[in-house]
Amino acid sequence: MNKNNLKKIVKSIFLKHGLNNNHSEISSNYIIKAELVGASAHGLARLRMYCDRIKKKLINSKPKIKIKKISQSISHIDANNAIGFVAGDIGIKKAIYNAKKTGIGLVAVKNSGHYGLSSFYADQAVKKNLMVFCFTNAPPAIAPYGSKKKLFGTNPICFGTPTGTKIPFILDTSVSMINRGKIRVAARKGNKIPSAVALDKFGKPTNDAKKALEGVQLPIAGFRGSGLAWMVDILSGVFTGGNHAGKVKDPFDDFSGPQNIGHLFIVMKSNLFVGSSYNKRIKENIKIIKKLPKIKGVKEILFPGQSKYKKYKSNLKKNILIPKNILEDLKKLNSR
Repeated sequence: MNKNNLKKIVKSIFLKHGLNNNHSEISSNYIIKAELVGASAHGLARLRMYCDRIKKKLINSKPKIKIKKISQSISHIDANNAIGFVAGDIGIKKAIYNAKKTGIGLVAVKNSGHYGLSSFYADQAVKKNLMVFCFTNAPPAIAPYGSKKKLFGTNPICFGTPTGTKIPFILDTSVSMINRGKIRVAARKGNKIPSAVALDKFGKPTNDAKKALEGVQLPIAGFRGSGLAWMVDILSGVFTGGNHAGKVKDPFDDFSGPQNIGHLFIVMKSNLFVGSSYNKRIKENIKIIKKLPKIKGVKEILFPGQSKYKKYKSNLKKNILIPKNILEDLKKLNSR
């Protein structure tokens, strides 16, 4: 389906579920962009979940979002259980505004929900020639190292910086071996997942997606990945006032209350210490690394975000392929 027509449908669905025009526009933009960068597990596959939570008033369709100024550089946002896309969008824009004024912007968000891909927010800062860190926590999926019970989310870590070119450097990675959204999609389609990425509820390795969702996901690099997940839980949960320590509710399965996810945005002027030479220095950094000798089968050493950027530009010219079950969801949700 044509991306513009699809966006109109998604926006219409959000409008019919009570979001105002601006919030529907923001949310539909992020969902379609997820499809365009090839992250379908964060796109249309989640639309029904958002709508279900809006209907059950677990996502506030008419939030009264409050922004507390702590200093010229620091702001604290209470999103009032707004849809995560809107809370995140307001948060990153405020962090960018603060950074432009003072050199650094620190914005914490509480009472939010799942906000999609962190790279969407990092990209906004990088386009303003700013450096950025984005943190957000998530429902329990990873067991802390030494435990057999899941507690930490897949808790992504995201960093972005301008490169002096049109392609931004954006590292956006979860601390789990595999994205939870991909496991959900595999479970829905009846597909297997790779081995050595998850354990079943009995602590045994499994490539069954449904059993993996019932069990635990494995972190990257063992105790190091567990430590990074804990770090993000502290930064985006403990520090912001959001839920933490396993209290973030699963958006698909737990309708007992709002998620109260926390986000943290740290935005800095890239020229704070080296002035106008930053772009020259980052170009030199990338050039040196790209010229390193390559292993067999590798044509080019890519920096984080480069592959996703190319995929996005390519997909802009194509129609978005929609699986049959997602198409049925769209029809049902739009007929409300």
